[in-house]
Amino acid sequence: MDGWIRRFHRAPDAPVQLLCFPHAGGAAGAQHALSAAVAGPLEPVVVQYPGRHDRFTEPFAERIDEVVDAVLDALPADPAGRPLALFGHSMGALAAFETARALQARGRAPAALFVSGHPGPSLPIASYWPGAPSDDELLAEMRLLAGTDDSLLADPMLLEVALPALRADYAMLSAYSYRPGPPLRCPVVALTGDADPRVRVEEMPTWRRETLGPFTTHVLPGGHFYLDDHLPRVARALTSVFARA
Repeated sequence: MDGWIRRFHRAPDAPVQLLCFPHAGGAAGAQHALSAAVAGPLEPVVVQYPGRHDRFTEPFAERIDEVVDAVLDALPADPAGRPLALFGHSMGALAAFETARALQARGRAPAALFVSGHPGPSLPIASYWPGAPSDDELLAEMRLLAGTDDSLLADPMLLEVALPALRADYAMLSAYSYRPGPPLRCPVVALTGDADPRVRVEEMPTWRRETLGPFTTHVLPGGHFYLDDHLPRVARALTSVFARA
């Protein structure tokens, strides 16, 4: 499938759709396992950023607003008119948040916002390098976050693909500027790992500022990619919001 939207696991009888945004440097396939874990109670729909995998020949996005507008334009109408929830991990949390705000501004308030592995958007974006990061600095970042096996980092062909996407996404993060606006009205659920080297647990409650609805945090064991080891618990955190409703 071309374009921004991927459907790995269809669940037409699910009462809620879940739009998922991958992390910096990540492609839609990075959320295939999450898609499988929530399919049934939710119908997952995953964003594929340009410049990677089957969109390899397309230019990278330069601004998160560009991603938001393109995703909303590409998202097909749901014949059943089901509510839409959003999930984003790391950089994807900011994209999911801005998409939730855009949906609400268009009169389609999201059912819930799930943000993972990123502090609240009102906090300044951390700058890890004085200028554009070198390949070595990006490799060190990948090792720090443990999102990629060390053996894969020794593969020149993989790095030729992975590093430009990661560099472009970090540039997009650096260009992000939080704009105060009307708070969301939906539940917001913030998830993080207790040993994330880039996100402090005490930063996650800053997401509470972004909604008038209920707010919940979940702290799970692990680092930046804690969710890979705790998919059943992550899936329960997402689906239980609608079970209670």
